Amino acid sequence: MSAAPLTYTLLDADAFEGLAAAHPDVVIPLEQSPQWIGFERALGRAPLGIWAYTDAAGAIVATASFVHVVRRFRESVVVVNGPVWFTERTPAAERLLMETVREQFREHPAVTPLYARMQVATLQAPATGPIEHGWYEREIVVDLTPSEADLLKGFRPNARNSIRRAQRNGVEVRNIPREEWTGVFAAELFPIMQETAARDGFQAFDSSYYETLLTELGDHLRLLVAYRDGVALSWLITTEYRGYSVYYFAGSTLEARSTFAPYLLLWEAFRVLKAAGNTACGLTGIASENYPGLANVTTFKRNFSKNVVVVPTTYDIPLDAVRYTAVASLLAARRAAPAVARAAVRRAAGLPWRIGGKRDAVGASAGHS
Repeated sequence: MSAAPLTYTLLDADAFEGLAAAHPDVVIPLEQSPQWIGFERALGRAPLGIWAYTDAAGAIVATASFVHVVRRFRESVVVVNGPVWFTERTPAAERLLMETVREQFREHPAVTPLYARMQVATLQAPATGPIEHGWYEREIVVDLTPSEADLLKGFRPNARNSIRRAQRNGVEVRNIPREEWTGVFAAELFPIMQETAARDGFQAFDSSYYETLLTELGDHLRLLVAYRDGVALSWLITTEYRGYSVYYFAGSTLEARSTFAPYLLLWEAFRVLKAAGNTACGLTGIASENYPGLANVTTFKRNFSKNVVVVPTTYDIPLDAVRYTAVASLLAARRAAPAVARAAVRRAAGLPWRIGGKRDAVGASAGHS
């Protein structure tokens, strides 16, 4: 006998806050909050609201905030860094939620998506794909509850030495006042982001994206910058929500690396976040099977904690399986064609073929799909 279907209800901001307050131990990502919906709207995107899923007894099972995304050949509804689970996340519970979401958007009066996209801990039908990956699958999480001395002691020797070397090199960290955020970012920090993206091979957003983030989510952000002789070398943006913080975006110059500025910058961020009452800080994506290109940042992040957290992989839930398969095959062929052509040119020219190239941004620290 199959389980009874879940009931889904659209939550307004007050209902969501009441639900969250009743479950203080549940970690709710900022991307799954009403505040993030305001940010999505400011970007010109189409959020579909936060939905609560309850079982036959009326108990809350999960919530999910959906964004409507229209791209060439396909329309989708995407749950960014979610859903949020309020009960045990068993394979059976996940399957029931996926089946409910599939029926929900098959019947939705305003959108006709080809698939829904969400994080799934146990790969099973109806999940498949995804057509493209859009969120990291492993991250380092730093426990901020120890004293500052014990927190520092828990870093690898390389991190502690690098922090001291940055201080000796004259690096100073400034917690930028909120009223200066957008001006400082546009004038001093976005050029650093462009340099970082070009050097590390990922696609950065336009400056307006980061400026909108700073404007719309200011109550939940901090902007810290490492300077030397008045010149910005490295910067980071952190988020905070319900006592959990995230090292969200960052950029650095080549000089920052030679002066060890990123180490001192992140240490000062930990101190600020801890003082504000946060109990942990997620350092976002590290290398995994689908994201081997994150190896360089993995080396840096592992200096601060051994605590590796597995994040459920993002999969697609097709609403029309036949059409989804056709579109996925078409897109795979289109992506493969340029690579095949480049390989043919290299063979004709007698050049070695190298797999890989420019990487797209991955989740937080680089962007969302």
